[in-house]
Amino acid sequence: MASVQLDHIRKTHGGTPAVHDLSLEIEAGRFLTLLGPSGCGKSSTLRIVAGLSQPDAGRVLIGGRDVTRLGPQQRNIGMVFQSLALFPHMSVAANVAFGLKMRGVGAAEQKARAQRALELVHLGGFGERYPHQLSGGQQQRVALARALVVEPNILILDEPFGALDRKLREAMQTELYRITRELGITTLFVTHDQEEALMLSDRIAVMNAGRIEQLGSPAELYEHPRTRFVAEFMGLANFMQARVLHDGGATMLDIMGHRCPAPTPLPAEMMEVPIALRPERLALSDSQPGEPDGALAGEVTQAIYQGGASSYTIRLAGGALLAAREAADGAFAGPRFAVGAPVWARCQPGAVHVLKG
Repeated sequence: MASVQLDHIRKTHGGTPAVHDLSLEIEAGRFLTLLGPSGCGKSSTLRIVAGLSQPDAGRVLIGGRDVTRLGPQQRNIGMVFQSLALFPHMSVAANVAFGLKMRGVGAAEQKARAQRALELVHLGGFGERYPHQLSGGQQQRVALARALVVEPNILILDEPFGALDRKLREAMQTELYRITRELGITTLFVTHDQEEALMLSDRIAVMNAGRIEQLGSPAELYEHPRTRFVAEFMGLANFMQARVLHDGGATMLDIMGHRCPAPTPLPAEMMEVPIALRPERLALSDSQPGEPDGALAGEVTQAIYQGGASSYTIRLAGGALLAAREAADGAFAGPRFAVGAPVWARCQPGAVHVLKG
C-alpha cells in the first residue's frame, strides 16, 4: 500500500476546465471517495491518478514518488470500472490471472495467486467457469479479484456498482468494505451515491465544478456541512434563513418563531444566517408544545410510508414546505400523521447546520 498526493492538479477538456487547482492526499491504507454529480470532475481526477490521463499542470505522487508522466502499467494500480471488460472466451481463473501473465509471472504462480484472489472474493470454486455462466454480482467479484491479484499499491474504482440492482449493489458494497479493510489497501473510489460514500469511506471529498467543496470523514460531512451544496448532496435537507439572537452568553437561532441553540458560536454582528435542517432530526407532535421556544407549525400535505420510517411534507405558515422523517416505532401501521393533519415540528440536537452565506 502507498499514499497518494495530488499537488495543484489542473485539467481541461476541449477548453472546458474539468479540474481546478486540486490538491488532495490519501494516506496509505485509507479509503477515500470522490463524491459529486456528473461533470463535477471526479472521474477526470481518478483518471489522472490512474495514469489514463495527463494533467495540464500539477503533480501526482504515489508513495512519495512523482509518477505524473508515467503510464498506468508503471504505477502498480488495480482498477475496476462499471464496464467490467472481462474476456468472454477466457475462464474466470484466466481472466483473474491476465495481469500476472502480462507481467511475466510463471504459470504455477499465476494459478496459485489467481486462486487466492478468487477465494478472497468468495469465488474459490468458480475458476473453471466462464463469464457468461456468472451472475452480475459474480462478474463484479471477478473484476475485483483481477484488480487485486497483482498486489497493487492502490485500488481505484470508478462507479463499479452503478449497473447492479439495489440488493446486489448493497451486497457488493459490504464485500468491498470487508476486502479493503482486510487487505489494508489504499483505495480511491468514485461515486455519485452519498449512501455508498457514507458506508464505504474513511474520508470523502465532495466535488463541485472541478473543485473540492469539502473534505472530511463521513460523519463530519453529514453532521457539519459547510455549504448548501454539501448539505444537499449528503442527504435531504430543508434550507431557510434564521435570525441570530444573542442572549447573554448564549447564541440562539429564531427559525420562523421557533428558537433553538445555535450549533456553533456566531459573531455578535451577525443578524441572519442560512441554515439547513435535517428532516430526521425534527421531532413531530400533534399538539402545540408548551415550551417557550415554540415550534414550526404546519399542515401535512404528503405522508409516505417507507417501512422503517415515514416521510412527510409539511406546509408551514406563509406557504414554505418542510420535509420531515420519522422512524417507525411499532405503534403505528403506517404514517403517524394523515394528510391534512396539523403538526408541530421542533429541532432536536443536530438538526440545525449553519451554512456559509
